[in-house]
Amino acid sequence: MSKSADEVVREQYEAYPYPARDAADEKKRLISGSPSHRDEINHYCFGGRRDFTKPFRALFAGGGTGDGFIMLAQQLADIGCPAEVVHLDISVAAQAVAKARAEARGLNNVRFVQGSLLDAADVAPGPWDYIDCCGVLHHLADPAAGLAALKAQLADDGGMGLMVYGDLGRTGVYPLQAALRALGGDLDAAARIAQAKKLLATLPSTNWFAANRFLGDHKGKSDAELYDLLLHSRDRAYTVPEIADLLAGSGLAPTAFIAPLRYDPLAYLTDASMQARARALPWLDQAALAENLCGGLKTHICYAVPAAHAANAVARPDSPAMMPLPLQSSAEATSRLFAKPVLKVDFDGHAARLDLPDGAARIAALCDGNRTLGQIQQALGLDWFAFKARFDKVWRAANGLNLMVLRAGP
Repeated sequence: MSKSADEVVREQYEAYPYPARDAADEKKRLISGSPSHRDEINHYCFGGRRDFTKPFRALFAGGGTGDGFIMLAQQLADIGCPAEVVHLDISVAAQAVAKARAEARGLNNVRFVQGSLLDAADVAPGPWDYIDCCGVLHHLADPAAGLAALKAQLADDGGMGLMVYGDLGRTGVYPLQAALRALGGDLDAAARIAQAKKLLATLPSTNWFAANRFLGDHKGKSDAELYDLLLHSRDRAYTVPEIADLLAGSGLAPTAFIAPLRYDPLAYLTDASMQARARALPWLDQAALAENLCGGLKTHICYAVPAAHAANAVARPDSPAMMPLPLQSSAEATSRLFAKPVLKVDFDGHAARLDLPDGAARIAALCDGNRTLGQIQQALGLDWFAFKARFDKVWRAANGLNLMVLRAGP
């Protein structure tokens, strides 16, 4: 009897837990990123006003070997938040890695549930303040059904962090997947991996995958990464409009794509008339335009909330009471980066240029998570309007590069 597609997917992650991780490494570093960084969640889902002294429930639906799960659990533990962070996954092997990582850190705010996210109502019932679904929906037979199952368990004022594959940046993946199925779909996993490595070494120079410089998951990493990229039995990729449609089907709306500047068409356009036309487009249309201009976005990371709450979900630097704080880097490092009047950014080979205002380095140094915008304004000796004119340019660069977010001040 042939195996179902669901069984094949499950067996893959039992044999090759993804991504490959070693619990011993937890002594050396905390893997940090997007989605599901605590301060990102607050900024993009709760308007910067989430009170983490109150209980917080987070579900990692398809938590894999635990990167985002461990990160958020540790970040919540660090501030003493009374949290429950639950790891849900179909793979016993992947979950065992996540458990070992949590044990290595001594985390006691975590719980593990083995099962499918499609059964979340039974095995991991909400309401959840936050749900992470990173790299999972695109492997489901029916991604819309999977998202709907999670949305049903989300608190009315909750938020979600998602990652799905990007269509344009994965150019060449699916024809190569088809070629490998034709050449060895009947082989066992080890033989298929060996065959894939052999084929990769001899691909014609005309092959689109060979020409795609944005994909490197298969290079110099574990077999789990190669298998997930080229031998997966079921995946699909999305464009920005397709993500918006997927979310709308479950009553959700995107609040941000990470990093925001990558989804800003002005990062790719230099002609003033084209820039003006781009600025006039609605936000999601701008993001779609940026995706088409860039051509290399291989994944899409986004935050989403119930559509009824989308208008107030994102923190805005429009009040002296808001507090900018560094993300993924220190205020000092951002200040050094902003020391010149023009910031040059490399987006996977595309050179973007950002104009910075006078005093940008000083402003960035003051955005250390301890001062409100009003206090920074006073420290600079500027009136509010003069300060905002400068800060907004700093903000566009710092937030756009995912270096800075906001939270409500005390």
